[in-house]
This record gives sequence, C-alpha cells and structure tokens, in this order.
Amino acid sequence: MRDLTCFKSYDIRGRVGVDLDAGIARRIGQALVTVLGQGSYVVGRDCRESSPGLAAALIEGIRVQGGDVIDIGTAGTEEVYFATSHFDAAGGVEVTASHNPIDYNGMKFVGPASRPLDPESELSRMRALVQGDAFTPAAVPGGYRAETPRPAYARHVAGFVDAAQLRPMKIVVNAGNGIAGPAFDAIAAELLAQGAPLTFERINHMPDGAFPNGIPNPILVENRPATARAVRAHGADLGVAWDGDFDRCFLFDETGAFVDGEYVVALLAGAFLADMPGATIVHDPRVIWNTQAAIAEGGGRAVLSRTGHVYMKQKMREEGALYGGEMSAHHYFRDFMFCDSGMIPWIKVVERMARTGQPLSALVGEMRARFPSSGEVNFPVADADRAMEAVLARHGPEALDIAQMDGLSLSFADWRLNLRRSNTEPLLRLNIETRGDRAMVATRLAEIEKLIAENPQG
Repeated sequence: MRDLTCFKSYDIRGRVGVDLDAGIARRIGQALVTVLGQGSYVVGRDCRESSPGLAAALIEGIRVQGGDVIDIGTAGTEEVYFATSHFDAAGGVEVTASHNPIDYNGMKFVGPASRPLDPESELSRMRALVQGDAFTPAAVPGGYRAETPRPAYARHVAGFVDAAQLRPMKIVVNAGNGIAGPAFDAIAAELLAQGAPLTFERINHMPDGAFPNGIPNPILVENRPATARAVRAHGADLGVAWDGDFDRCFLFDETGAFVDGEYVVALLAGAFLADMPGATIVHDPRVIWNTQAAIAEGGGRAVLSRTGHVYMKQKMREEGALYGGEMSAHHYFRDFMFCDSGMIPWIKVVERMARTGQPLSALVGEMRARFPSSGEVNFPVADADRAMEAVLARHGPEALDIAQMDGLSLSFADWRLNLRRSNTEPLLRLNIETRGDRAMVATRLAEIEKLIAENPQG
C-alpha cells in the first residue's frame, strides 16, 4: 500500500482520491475501534460534496470492527465533541476539511469524554493499522442509529450567558456557506427564547459544498471584506465569521474592523474572570503581554501552554482551567468538555460588551494602544533552525528572558518576540509585541526580517 500521507500530527487531511478515499476511510474506522475498543462512536460530517461518501465508508469500518455508530449527520466539529460526551461514547469523528481547498477532506477525532487522541500512543497506532490493513472483523457487526443532539447542544452553549442580562444588539453572521448556519440558528433561537434582545443579519448562511463565495477561512485577509461590508451596511454592533467546520470564529467591531486573535483571548479571559475571579486561564506563548495583563486585572492566574489543541486541552485538564485561548482563534472551555468552540466566543463577547457598556472598538482599541502587536508574519526559509539561531545570537544576549517552550521567545523591557516553525510548511512565523510603542513594532519587525534575509540558508 502507498504511504499514508493523509495522517497528520493530530488529524487526517488530504486530497480526495489522491491521499484519502473510501477504502482508507473504511480502514480508519476499523483502526479507531481497534485502538479505542468496543463501544459507541459518534460520526458527523461537514457539507463538502465528498463528505457523505467518506462518512459512509468510515461508518462501515467502525461497524465491521464491532463498534456501534451514532450518526449525527451534517454537523460541526464541536457538535461531535458535545455528542461524544452527551451519549457517553467511546469516541467521535468529524469528517471535515475545515478551511482547506475544495478538493480536500479529512477527519478530526476525540476519545472518551471528548479528550483528544494522543498523537503517539493512539493516532500513530491507527496509522500503522491502516497501513498494514490486517484487521480481523468482529464476529457480530456493530449497530447503527441516527440521533439529533443539536437541541441539547444549543441549550448547553446558550447557557454560557444569562440571556436576559444582554442589551439590544444587531449582529452580522457569516457562515461562509460552511456548516455553521444550522447550528447557529439553533443557538440563536434558544437565546431569543430566553429573552436575549438580539437581532441577526445572516450572509452566506446556507451550507453549500461548492462554496460559491470561496472557501470559508476568515483568517485570510482577502476573505474578510464581505463581513466587514455587511457590518457597516446593517449598522451592526458586531460581526462574526466562521471557518468551514466552525471550530474557529473571527470577530469584527462595529466599524467593520477585524479584531486580532490575541485581543479576543484577552476579552474572553476578562469575561470569564468577571464570573469567577481567581480562575486559571491557559494561553499560548506567541503573544502574551496583553493577555496576561487582562488576566491579572481580572484576578486570575495565567498559565502558558504549547500551541496546539492537544497541548492546550491537556494543560487545561491538568490545571482545571476555566478557559484557554490561542491567538489563532481556537478557544477552549472547561464547561464544554475542555474542547474548542466557535460559538461560545461570540456569545461571551456580546455579554462582555453588555456588561461594560462599551462598543467592541473601544474595548479592543484600549488593548491595542497598551500592547500593540505585529500580527503573525510568515517568512519562507530553507533552514528554519539556522535562521532561529541567528536571531538568538543577535538578540539573545540583550534579552531579559529566553524561553523555548514553543519556538523561540525573547523578552526585553519594552518589546518581545516569538519565532516558531510552521508544522506544515517551510515557514517561520514571527510575532512581535511592545509596551505601548506602535512605531517600535515596525522597527523590530524590519530588524528581524533583515536578519532572516541575510542569514545563509540551506
């Protein structure tokens, strides 16, 4: 059998018919049951045209190996997370390629209690089993039933706020023709039934695997104008856009301006600490000063974690953290099985705006002024290690603190950088932050860019 390039660090992802097909999907189902054991397995899928066929093959493999299937149909990744715990299942799988190109698909997994699969002891073993294709089918195939957990999921998500305490707001939502629309509708209906004085303007709302408005990926600058224009056209207080499987959400203020991910982390930290002062908040190490200031001001305890959902969820479970946030728009919640959600963040930000009485632009503007940052800047490199060594050699002697938890972090009195390798591309990803000095961000960014460009590669 050809090499299984569809197995990545934490999930499955590849071109349909090239890296991933029905035969591989069937064996993945068999491998999942072999590794996690007998029991029930939740299966959901996004709206891509290849997803029903891959999901059917996956279901067949699970059942052949003796696992029972709970099919929740078209659903977002977080709905699989919810359903896995809701039904006390042995595991869950979402068939999705999220924000990848239209010819891609993949799978995301969780085990019991919606915990992530361990990359070494579980996912790598699954890969070996699929590669070997030497399964012994169960004597009795597993069962199958269809379930609709969305109403329970919507009630759970809506329960993160007191709907009656919100103030009147108009919100633009852009599902990007991904799978977010139906789940959003269920949550919105629940909030309205509880007395939330919210009105919504929906764009690109219906799931459509042909993606007539482009692949839903709002982290790309070129994909943001549609939401920004709609916010301004409708005079909305907030704009929300999701990626394809809506495990990430992106926010726009009332002017249509995009809100960078690190400021959303700080907003959410403040929102949760208003309910539970002293709670632990976990965050990634790329941009930290604004987040740590917000946590300190809210009376919380800040804990650093490596970037990536497996590490974030593990650290949150170890620390009993209330919330965890990454600047890449992944947000994790203790009361959502320590899993990430793209729906809870916008609800909590609406609550934060209501409690403070401030528009989102004011809440974010204050943070931007105190802790300006560069945003993530990517540099193509042939030898990432050598480039990082050059940055360390030049700036390390002046640094007040050097950390290598996740890439290279150097802290100085008035500025800080984090430089890390991409897991999937020959890129270095750079973030710079300062204490109130926007001009310094540009100066330091130019310095590092010049240093990387001058460093011999290969």
